[in-house]
Amino acid sequence: MRRAKSGKFRAPSPKADRRSLSRPRADSLRRRRGALLVEAENLTKYYGNVPAVDHVSFTMDRGEIVGLLGPNGAGKTTTMRMLTCFLPPTEGVARVAGHDVMDEPIEVRRHIGYMPENNPLHGEMRTSEYLRFRAELKGVPRRLRKQRIAGCMEMCGVIEVERQVIRTLSKGYRQRVGLADALLGEPDVLILDEPTIGLDPNQVRQTRSTIQQLSERHTVLLSTHILQEVEAICRRVLIMDRGRIVADDTVENLSRQTLRGTVRAEIKGEPNEIRAALLALEGVEEVRVERSDGWDAFLITTGKGHDVREAVFALASRRRWTMRELTMSRASFEDVFHRITMQDEGENE
Repeated sequence: MRRAKSGKFRAPSPKADRRSLSRPRADSLRRRRGALLVEAENLTKYYGNVPAVDHVSFTMDRGEIVGLLGPNGAGKTTTMRMLTCFLPPTEGVARVAGHDVMDEPIEVRRHIGYMPENNPLHGEMRTSEYLRFRAELKGVPRRLRKQRIAGCMEMCGVIEVERQVIRTLSKGYRQRVGLADALLGEPDVLILDEPTIGLDPNQVRQTRSTIQQLSERHTVLLSTHILQEVEAICRRVLIMDRGRIVADDTVENLSRQTLRGTVRAEIKGEPNEIRAALLALEGVEEVRVERSDGWDAFLITTGKGHDVREAVFALASRRRWTMRELTMSRASFEDVFHRITMQDEGENE
């Protein structure tokens, strides 16, 4: 939406009747401000009549590492570009560090370090030369530039290539130069789009460790297709599909809520009696029996969100059964992601 010179919004054109161009009040967000560094309410972006991002709402607290996941075309990059002022939203409200992306884009950019997926760098510059150039653009005070650049290069592991021309660097090193660039302005919020793409396993581990350290001073929004990366470093996950947020929770909670669990209990006793007693427990849907090293292994399938280990232990104690194992098998986050996005696809058919 554009503003007229008077400072008031122009009236929507007749062609805009497909969508509302008025930006909703964010009273609920204002009440919750404080530690919130990223706020989005009904954030929407249309390309023609197609909603790339469809009324997305979420917040991020100081110090959080949040993973933004979704299939290709889900709207992740568009959401990031709106938060970083590269794209104007069609409607909705977004704030970074209390500054509105439409009203105060310069202030928003001062509080954001953004590393896009394609990571555009000036290939003809040397690494240190490029970072000096970027530090100047970002308004880093002259007296602090040398120290700031050195600190970012050390944190991102690019000191050994500081004199090397960027176009001669491997993709992994270029990714790390891009991360150093994002850190130069000491932003409150880091928005990283596929930060470990093209890195070898050792570099991936180093970058993950760096991102975890950064959360001590920054809020991090991380987009990636590497689900193991999300499990390793993200405290919370947003899953987008078809332009909407379809899940917002921790990995552990999503696993419990989305997939049925399986508890394995190895118990000595009369198998049919034990199986019948286990089936009577609340939340148990199925019990299978396997023989293992002279013990009976009972594989207990439970409904979503049920953890029956405490009930199984109490039952074994009451019945005086001998038990040597009681564990819950965890579904992979890949299974969780697949179930959530495919379930949403089925609902839209």
